[in-house]
Amino acid sequence: MCAACGVPTHVAVLEPDESPGAGQPTAQPAKFAALRNSSCRWYLGGAALSMMADNIEHVITYWVIWEKFHSPALTGFEVISHWVPYLLLSPYFGALADRYDCRKLIQASQALFMAVSLTWGILFATGSLTVWNACVLLILHGLAGCIWSPPEQLLLEDFVGLAALPSAIRLNSTGRSLGILCGPVVGSVLLIGLGPTHGIWVNIAFYLPLTILMARTKFTGHSRGEVIVHQRVGVLAAARVFREVARDRVLAAMIILAGLGSFFIGAAMQTVMPSIASSTTGISASTAYTVLLFANGLGGVLGGLLLEGTGWIKLTVRAALLSTLVYGVSTVFFALSHNYLVAAPLLVIGGIANLAALSITMTVVQLRAPRAKKGQVIGLYGVGANGMRMGSGFTVGLFGAVVGLRPALGWSSAALCACVAVLGVYLAVTARRSPAAGSGTLDSSAPEREPA
Repeated sequence: MCAACGVPTHVAVLEPDESPGAGQPTAQPAKFAALRNSSCRWYLGGAALSMMADNIEHVITYWVIWEKFHSPALTGFEVISHWVPYLLLSPYFGALADRYDCRKLIQASQALFMAVSLTWGILFATGSLTVWNACVLLILHGLAGCIWSPPEQLLLEDFVGLAALPSAIRLNSTGRSLGILCGPVVGSVLLIGLGPTHGIWVNIAFYLPLTILMARTKFTGHSRGEVIVHQRVGVLAAARVFREVARDRVLAAMIILAGLGSFFIGAAMQTVMPSIASSTTGISASTAYTVLLFANGLGGVLGGLLLEGTGWIKLTVRAALLSTLVYGVSTVFFALSHNYLVAAPLLVIGGIANLAALSITMTVVQLRAPRAKKGQVIGLYGVGANGMRMGSGFTVGLFGAVVGLRPALGWSSAALCACVAVLGVYLAVTARRSPAAGSGTLDSSAPEREPA
């Protein structure tokens, strides 16, 4: 039985003030359990390729945009445009995932990715790229990723069921980290070897495997105890989930925790990395930058494999809080380090901790959300975990213009640690005062979920 919500079919989630033996956690699923499902295996591979294609497009388009316009403002807009759709529209696309076939939504996202890549190539080939159409394409690219996220999470549970869901989420995060790690390498090869026009067109092929898989799989995201959502889906209706989440203390805390990491650090790591690489000692700036980029991606991949293969970190609220705290502390020391031999391992540690925190919080959110509104809750989680990444542009970028990027990253990471500590204390105190406070759900009339 889940110690957080009392639903017998949930994986055990302990309150932050509980000792490991205080609850009655269910047995941990087999290592790499999600890989035993053939549909999930194919999906994880296709998703990793699509994520790699996403990052390849960033490499090629960002280079062309800078070479053509040399606009710092447009460089900032590249980051903003990628995350604004998550901030504004994630609950809406989550509501669509609740109501419609998730396969179709994922195909729509991949089709939009491919259409954007095709249009980039046409504009490159004809020399007609302007600032306004670059901005439109950047927004559409971010929108495609926003459409993809909620139905993906519903589909993962549909593939493997509740028992192996933590494994599926960890491996999916690991595959995405692998795509992020390989994307810049493959993107650079395509850019140098084929040029931006042909390189961006070749990149379209990496979106095809996942698109084809969605046409062949029988899973819809609703195959296990399907719930039909009859109400009409609208942006305002989807936004009501913000108010409803507050009824579940642990669920709200996990969304806030994911948002804190994104707001205070988020996308700032890659922005700050060139500055930190240029001031490292014992190695050239270009080599240090390459090492740091590789270490940053390696942390997510290595973290997923270690967590899945060892089971060292359990599915608990306490583990999510501690993982986020380690992420913040390692980033503080990374900001203070001036030697790449110190900075690179800190990035790996931070990558492992960040993957652990995000996979745990996402799993808890999925397990506690009622099926009828699960997509909307996942969309709300996307607002925190992805949309709030815009905040790092203020906490590190603008603040860094005043005090320097290193101090800004250090202070922002320290603020993350302080907020995590406050959140942990709040959860512990409220759990002691009202042990049943976190047992509510978004919809008390939601049917109890069937065992996987």
